[in-house]
Amino acid sequence: MAIAQDAPREVQGDVLLIERVQEEPGNLPRRGMSMAQVEARFGVPRDRLDPRGGQKRQWPTINRWTYPAFTVYFERSKVIDVVMTKADPNEIGPKPPTT
Repeated sequence: MAIAQDAPREVQGDVLLIERVQEEPGNLPRRGMSMAQVEARFGVPRDRLDPRGGQKRQWPTINRWTYPAFTVYFERSKVIDVVMTKADPNEIGPKPPTT
């Protein structure tokens, strides 16, 4: 079976946030920080989204706070994850909240 050398090729890829996260690790909340520590260091969040979960002991309440550059996820009152907001339309990740 021969493959035509001049056949058009389609290339696809995703732009990941890895490089930007590596450049800005000190500018993000760290896992284990309390809500009070996050607010003291980064200020009042732009939005405090409605909590999710908590119906059973096995399903802890997850709170989400949005800042211009990232969203902080809390389990009960401690940081469990931080996700950077998209810097441009080509990045894969959460879109900035519309205001």
